[in-house]
Amino acid sequence: MMDLAAIFNMAVSQFPVVINTMVILVAALIFYKLVTRALRGIVLSKAKTKKQKSNALVFLSLWKYAFVIILIIGLIFYLGGDITGLGVWAGLMTAALGWALQKPITGVAGWVMVIVKRPFEIGDRIEIQGVKGDVSEITLTHIYLKEVGGTIASEESSGRTILIPNSKLFEQDIINYTMKDDYILDQVVTAVTYESNMEKAIKICESAAKKVTRDFIEEMPQKPYIRTFFQPSGIDIKIRYYVHPAQRIRVASDITQEIFRKVSEEKDIEFAYPHTEVVLRKKGKK
Repeated sequence: MMDLAAIFNMAVSQFPVVINTMVILVAALIFYKLVTRALRGIVLSKAKTKKQKSNALVFLSLWKYAFVIILIIGLIFYLGGDITGLGVWAGLMTAALGWALQKPITGVAGWVMVIVKRPFEIGDRIEIQGVKGDVSEITLTHIYLKEVGGTIASEESSGRTILIPNSKLFEQDIINYTMKDDYILDQVVTAVTYESNMEKAIKICESAAKKVTRDFIEEMPQKPYIRTFFQPSGIDIKIRYYVHPAQRIRVASDITQEIFRKVSEEKDIEFAYPHTEVVLRKKGKK
């Protein structure tokens, strides 16, 4: 057995290596912080659109992972002492990762797919595996979604953050609400009776949509428009308009209130709803 003196001498002989390694790690951390702060300031200051900001954040993420990989390789080379040692270390690490980290590796492959194919970007509203939300962060292993709905039957923010493993991206359908445009099509349905003044009702619905969306109506792919359909109890007037997903519920609520207020002021327009009327007739005397 190795005596205490030999153990002590071995520890003393390795002490400079430990100190040097700690110094390297501290210096690398300081370097990383300074460079990251400078890069963040540069790339974010030049990013104006949502896509440019998403690209900037992805670039900063790539820089972080690249720095960590380079640091690990450098430490292995420093501790191994030569190229042969580096090859042995790399081979052992690859074998260990391939056996024990299958899911994380699949997650990294999913991250690469997101970076290369760009099925969605930071700020997009997406739905994966029945979970709907706005993408807030894309990491090496997970997608962070600011959930909409969830606790309520609506598309307003629930305040929760959902983490979806990147490995799931190969197994699930991905619905992107804003991949090609920042606006999606929505509608508010108003049912009026057959006896109502149809032309006036259509103008009210169209005017309400234009009034509520006036702040961004010029950015819409198409202006609000009307579609009408027969129903058993009346006619459905569907006012369709483009809206940002985050404002969908608020805009629909404001249009509904505006239509109700305007229709209530008119005498020749009535809301239709399923109901039954009983008519009593007096029997005449013979």
